Amino acid sequence: MVTIFVSGCSPKSRNLATVIRIVDGDTYSVIFEGKKEKIRLIGIDTPESRSNKKAKKDADLSNNNVEDIVKLGKLATEFVKSILKPKDTLRLEFDLRERDQYGRLLVYAYFANGEMLNEVIVKNGYASPLTYPPNVKYAKVFSAAFQYAREKKLGLWSK
Repeated sequence: MVTIFVSGCSPKSRNLATVIRIVDGDTYSVIFEGKKEKIRLIGIDTPESRSNKKAKKDADLSNNNVEDIVKLGKLATEFVKSILKPKDTLRLEFDLRERDQYGRLLVYAYFANGEMLNEVIVKNGYASPLTYPPNVKYAKVFSAAFQYAREKKLGLWSK
């Protein structure tokens, strides 16, 4: 079981979130402070694992087709499912903006050993950095992890 804590929350709760479901590579359903929430990892972006408007936009921007984007998204989701399971507990850290336009909590998520899930996904080649101010605290960390994955041809960059 993996434990992730959320900083900036009451000391009583220790900022724990229990994973319910992995929606895709960068979005999860959790129980946080007694209620079901969706969390979105800050500073990273995995390909879409379903055909939708964003997958179509990403396909256009990358000169790929939607099916290829979705295939990559499914690979990213499978990677996350290999390191994070339902019932795992995470420590969450917030940045300046706590929620996105869809109401999801925006977080940096940590394993019990202190490793940041966001960085692990990028460093293993399953996400790209994606920074939206004001949540830029670890932008340089994600950029370095991305460069490492590309140089080592890891994950989605292995082809």
